[in-house]
Amino acid sequence: MLRFGVVGTGRISDWVLKGAAQDSRIAVTAVCSRTSEAAKAFIDRNPLAKDAKIYTSVDEMVLDPEVDAIYVGTPNQTHCEYTLKALNAGKHVLCEKPLALNAAEGRRMIEAAKASGCLLMEAMVSTLNPNFRALADRIATIAPVRQYSSYFCQYSSKYEALKRGEVATSFKPGTAGALRDVGVYTLYPMVALFGKPSRIQANIQTITTPEGISDVQGSACLGYDGMDAVLAWSKTYDSFQPTEIAGEKGNLILDEIHIARKAEIVPHAAPTSGQGPKPGRTLVCEGLPFNEYYYEFKEFADLIEKGLKESSWNSHQTSLSVLEIIDELLD
Repeated sequence: MLRFGVVGTGRISDWVLKGAAQDSRIAVTAVCSRTSEAAKAFIDRNPLAKDAKIYTSVDEMVLDPEVDAIYVGTPNQTHCEYTLKALNAGKHVLCEKPLALNAAEGRRMIEAAKASGCLLMEAMVSTLNPNFRALADRIATIAPVRQYSSYFCQYSSKYEALKRGEVATSFKPGTAGALRDVGVYTLYPMVALFGKPSRIQANIQTITTPEGISDVQGSACLGYDGMDAVLAWSKTYDSFQPTEIAGEKGNLILDEIHIARKAEIVPHAAPTSGQGPKPGRTLVCEGLPFNEYYYEFKEFADLIEKGLKESSWNSHQTSLSVLEIIDELLD
């Protein structure tokens, strides 16, 4: 049994525990929130945590001998601090995306993980999704790849308030914003598949708030040897564009990049100058057997069982490269 302490009792922690509950190896033995009342309310609505101890101090929780690992589901600016406390106490860490505010913090966290001998993994659901992996396994069939395009654009319920000068946590200047919140979903799978690009061009849209400047949408063109990537992310409008990997021998398509429920392959057909029939799509897989967040806990528990300290999919290098790209995009 892998015993988790949950840090943070907001809605993301509620979401992920629904997935964690589907892995019989996962238990929640401690919950840490700013108040004991918030922790108790979280426990009451999450059956997996029904027997959890309550903490209001991360320093105290990481010393609990009945906690093996920490899930960090707090705002971005706390990820590094809480992760370091847990690693230094000998606890494994599953940390929400983005792993850190910037690459400098990410390096500190990775170095601490290596020094402690503990597992550190970013909780990026996209790359652990079985439909994403099914397409990743088929990249060779459409190679050489010429373009990766990905979109994550959804109108934020907090955006109207932001325009009135009310700044929610998800828009906090310097710590959150559209790129760190939703844009990272387009970046991370790209880096996991193709590595870090050699060229970056970006267009970031911002809004001035009483607390500073917050990025609310953006797009980027990124260059690789022989291919390019086109990304768009936003909290100011909705988009229903799929994620696509285009190659000379065909295309691979995901309906959504953050929670891919449908994957298709389109083989390259003979050129028709737009006059002939369109090539048919072959459904690779559809639906998810488990809750979308189950897969990150499965990956984490599998790694612990195997004695591994790093995921090959959500690797330290991928997380660090993504943070380096975010630093450059927001510079």
